[in-house]
This record gives sequence, structure tokens and C-alpha cells, in this order.
Amino acid sequence: MVSLTPNPSFSLMVRVQLPNQAGMLAYVTMAIGEAGGNIDQIEVIERTLKTIIRDITIEASSVEHAEAIVTALKGLEHIKVLNVSDRTFNLHRGGKISVQSKISLKNQSDLAMAYTPGVGRICTAIAEDPSKVYSLTIKSNTVAIVTDGSAVLGLGNLGPAGALPVMEGKAMLFKEFGGIDAFPICLATQDTDEIVQTVKNIAPVFGGVNLEDISAPRCFEIEARLQRELDIPIFHDDQHGTAIVSLAALYNALKLVNKSMESVRIVINGAGAAGLAIARLLQKAGATQIVICDSRGILSHSRSDLTDQKKEFAVDQSGSLADAMVGADVFMGVSAPGVVTVDMVKSMAKDPIVFAMANPIPEIQPELVTDDVAVMATGRSDYPNQINNVLAFPGIFRGALDCGAKTMTTTMFLEAAGAIASLITAADLNREYIVPSVFDERVATAVSAAVQRAARADGVATR
Repeated sequence: MVSLTPNPSFSLMVRVQLPNQAGMLAYVTMAIGEAGGNIDQIEVIERTLKTIIRDITIEASSVEHAEAIVTALKGLEHIKVLNVSDRTFNLHRGGKISVQSKISLKNQSDLAMAYTPGVGRICTAIAEDPSKVYSLTIKSNTVAIVTDGSAVLGLGNLGPAGALPVMEGKAMLFKEFGGIDAFPICLATQDTDEIVQTVKNIAPVFGGVNLEDISAPRCFEIEARLQRELDIPIFHDDQHGTAIVSLAALYNALKLVNKSMESVRIVINGAGAAGLAIARLLQKAGATQIVICDSRGILSHSRSDLTDQKKEFAVDQSGSLADAMVGADVFMGVSAPGVVTVDMVKSMAKDPIVFAMANPIPEIQPELVTDDVAVMATGRSDYPNQINNVLAFPGIFRGALDCGAKTMTTTMFLEAAGAIASLITAADLNREYIVPSVFDERVATAVSAAVQRAARADGVATR
């Protein structure tokens, strides 16, 4: 396994005291470099005739790597480490989101309109005409981010409290990229019936529901039941967000290798929520040759251990992931670190496309196959072509809320993927640029417009 690139998620702030002598800072920075750390910023905090105190921001690749860098600094002669702080933990202290009023209450008159007695008139108006809840409350711009904490990132079943930092982060992304007020709802149950009933009970507040980090196969039933029983859009981001961005990236990657969706042979490793959703959307986009593998190999008709969802994609071929990849045009991984080897990539068809999206450690490190692939993508921000769901869900919900969509449809997902892909012009398209940056301000607007068009075409929009 190639060493991971240092990145901001393992970023440290180290305060050191150095003798005020020429060359001492170079002495420190050399030690950091030899330990494999990346220096981001250096700031002088205090200077005297004898000493200088500096804050040094350092990026590491893991907790263990960060500890090794600090150990190296503590071992330097004449250097005193005064303090070490984890910048990621500091960023999360006290939570990352808050509720803020849209209006100010400056006097008694404001209070009388915003709350009692004036608010009573608004309540009565909504009771008489329930549709007014969209124009007179936050419902038209509010999404519930619902989880049971059973499948948090790639970390497993951490429970609702362990899931809360992710849901807070999701709420930030909704606001920053879609202008949507989203709120984390972490449920203290992993019972399917209880989850469905709880979401139904809180639904009057929200214009949509984003399901997150709920393990398969329960996530499929929960989404399907909520979509049937509620009249607001339900979206399981781990399924559909991943599928939409993967499809967008594949559209552009296929252009580079001059292959068609209908002709390529696609191997997906990972038969959970993301893998199966990717397969379904690829089929709707025209893919005809898809082989899915789980931890036991190819989803084959010969296997007796397949769930109903996996049986949908069973094929006649059997064998391992290595067997599946022989002659494949495309590999898409939503599985586990390091499960793909260089030889497996070399066994693929000419100009192979590899999306190794396991995070934080991909199925194969890009450095290992740079010269063996036509296009490489990962789920990481420190490599080109990051497959990131934030390209999809803010615009998806922005469009759904703005047109009053009652549900989500496959057409909306397909159009969203097409909109994302279209932002890369033919002149700009290259093997390291197949999807736009998450900070490209055009993305949410383009996706929202495409979703609204699709919702109206499918007859699910109410305005």
C-alpha cells in the first residue's frame, strides 16, 4: 500500500519555542519534512531576544502519522513543544451549525407580529388552507437529515450520537451549496417500523427528507415506504447521490476513451446501498453489461446467499473480483481499501476507467496505476476527479423544493447527472478533469434547473 498523502483532515497546530537564532526554524521544518508532514502555515506568536514562539500548521495522513511527527519534534535538541492541538477536533467543538432568526425583534410591535398575538392569525390561515404552510413557514426550504447511525461513513454502526457530527456537516453543505435550511435528526432506534413512523410524525415541519448512513438492506425499505406514505420528496443520499455523481463522471470518462454506455462492460465492487443504486441508474442510462461483486465475489445465479436486492443483478458468471475484472472497461468501487491489485487493473480492457471510491483509503492507490488507466477517480479531495455527493444533493433538493415536487424520480436523477457532466466543456475535458469542483458555483444552479424540468415532465411538480 502506498503511503497516503497528508491532508487537512489530520491537521495539527503545534506551538513550539525555538532559540532566536538563525537556522533554527529550518531545523524544525526539516524534521517535519523528514517525518513526512506537510507544512501549511507558520505564524510568529511571540519574540524575545532569546526565544521565538511559533504556531506551525502541519498536515498528516493519519492519527498515527500525526503522533510520529509530534514525537519527532519533541526529540529535537533546544526545541520545546508547548502545545499540540488537533485542528479538526477544534473545528467541531461546540457543534458546527446554529439556528439564526431571519428577522430582528427590536420592539413590542415586532414581538406582537412574530409571536403572540399576531402569530395566531397565521396559524388559523394554515389550518383553514394547509397549502399555505409552504408560503408562511420554513417548510418550503427545510430538509430533515435523518439517520439511525447504523452505517456512518465507512466506520460502521456508531449509533445516533456518533453519527451527529456527519449530519451537522451535511446541514452545513445544504446551506452553503443549496441555500437550504437542513437539520440533523439522529434517531435512537434502528427498527425499520419505528424509523418510518418517526419520520412520518415529524414530516409536517419539513419540505423534504434526506436519509443518511442507514445500513442496507433496511435503507431500501425505509426509503420506499416513506416515499409511498408521504407527499414530500425522500432521498437516500448514500444511494442516489453517489449514483448521480458516478454517472456524471462516467459520461465524461467515456467521452475521453471514445466508448459508449451501451457497449462497455462495467464491474462494481460493493453490493450495498451505493453499489446497487449505481447499477440501477447506470442501467437507466443505457448500460447493458454490469457485473457486481460483494465480499464473496460475483453476484451469481449459482449463489444461494443473495438478498432480493442482490438477486436483481445476479449473472451467469461466477468467481472472484479478479475474475470479474478481466476484460472490463470500467471498474467502480464502493467497497473496501486495497481490494484491487495492479495486476487486476492490467487485466482490464484497453483504456480502462477506474473509479476507486472507498474513503478514505481507495480500492487501489492512484499512484500504483497512473500509467495503466485512461481515467482514474476517487472519493478523496487530494486526488483529481473527486466523486463527491455534494455535487448532487444540494441542487437536487433545491430543485425539488422550488418546484414543489411530491417525490423523487429516476428521470430527475438522470437529468441531474447530465447537468453535472455538461459543466465540463469539450475543450476542458481531460483525464484529470471529468467532474466539476464542488466549489464551482454553477453546479447547484444547473442541477436544480435540470431537476425542476424533469419533475414537471414526470408530473410530480406542484408549481
